[in-house]
Amino acid sequence: MSDEKKYITAEELKKHNKQDDLWISIQGKVYNVTDWVKEHPGGDIPIRSLAGQEATDAFIAFHPGTAWKYLDKFFTGYYLQDYQVSEVSKDYRKLCSEFAKAGMFEKKGHGVIYSLCFVTLLLTLSFSGVLLSNNFWVHMFSGALLGLSWMQISYLGHDSGHYLIMTTRGFNKLAQILTGNCLTGISIAWWKWTHNAHHVACNSLDHDPDLQHLPVFAVSSTFFKSLNSYFYGRELTFDSAAKVFVSYQHFTYYPIMCVARVNLFVQTLLLLFSKRKVQDRFLNILGILVFWTWFPLLVSTLPNWTERVLFVLISFCVTSLQHIQFTLNHFAADVYVGQPEGNDWFEKQTSGTIDIACSSWMDWFYGGLQFQLEHHLFPRLPRCHLRKVSPIVQDLCKKHNLPYRSLSFYEANVWTIRTLKTAAMQARGLLWEAVNTHG
Repeated sequence: MSDEKKYITAEELKKHNKQDDLWISIQGKVYNVTDWVKEHPGGDIPIRSLAGQEATDAFIAFHPGTAWKYLDKFFTGYYLQDYQVSEVSKDYRKLCSEFAKAGMFEKKGHGVIYSLCFVTLLLTLSFSGVLLSNNFWVHMFSGALLGLSWMQISYLGHDSGHYLIMTTRGFNKLAQILTGNCLTGISIAWWKWTHNAHHVACNSLDHDPDLQHLPVFAVSSTFFKSLNSYFYGRELTFDSAAKVFVSYQHFTYYPIMCVARVNLFVQTLLLLFSKRKVQDRFLNILGILVFWTWFPLLVSTLPNWTERVLFVLISFCVTSLQHIQFTLNHFAADVYVGQPEGNDWFEKQTSGTIDIACSSWMDWFYGGLQFQLEHHLFPRLPRCHLRKVSPIVQDLCKKHNLPYRSLSFYEANVWTIRTLKTAAMQARGLLWEAVNTHG
């Protein structure tokens, strides 16, 4: 019969997981996205990470309801024969539907306006302190204010990357370039490239770039086997230098976080001037040029090199609190090796994330990302709703016997240092073994 459905099995679907032959399944319908992956607004990494798999939950998490209508042109005519939905996924999809019906993905509150006003105030005070005062301590305090403003600007850039914080996509893109490239010197293109991969492959040692920090850090002894990074397309070599760095990583963690921003600057430049396809490359480069114009000029107005160096260092140290926060959310969580699987979306997010518990009056400081699990499950949900949905997520985790870890900032630091120390001691053992072997 001509209207009879055609089926393929999950094993047959897995065969279509190559760059030139890329299929995925969404709600049991199989789609050929081989050509679309090159144009995908979220980049090619998220789709390639789920290639040859059922990916309904990931699709729901990242796309608004309007995206469904675009799928038909990719339909292969096949359905997944052994398509099943777990009880966890059923509950997750039900929650997404309820949030959508309530308009929560569109209702953003006034947080963006408050954040913009706060950032404007911080930048004004910082610039005024540098340009209008000759006092050393005022200059240092201005550096701290600049660091604090970078933290808040980054939250705005993060929000604009996940959902529209402005009235149109054009203005939203402008907000991304302004908050990322122009004001912080970190390309929104680089952020999208790495961050989308992180969300899809949360805490996969070989797929998640947010855990791939050799030779400086290793959160697991699995890195000692010199894993191949699927994201970077190269081997993460655990050589003699890495053994030394990792052996003392629980001591160097905080000092390195203080200058981690330098690495972000470098990564931005490496991407923008690489041969890799970069969306809006010209706008990104233009935005970076804006930053590297105003920031050196501001620093140069300080009276001497001592104050200039201290100003920059203090601004970086204040911003390091944000870098620390981001690592606290994942470094001490569960890790795994291999390709993420689309049919255990909820489970992978719960195992790979840690929330930071704080009072509601501190939400501004963390930018909503203290609710890391809630954000990973519902990345399009504006930050003003994350605290509201937290009890719902906790109940769902309890129902399905899944971890929900919410630690104080101090406790999360203890867990992270303990994780780093455990790997450091294992690396130190390998280091001494190598020293004894080679004399």
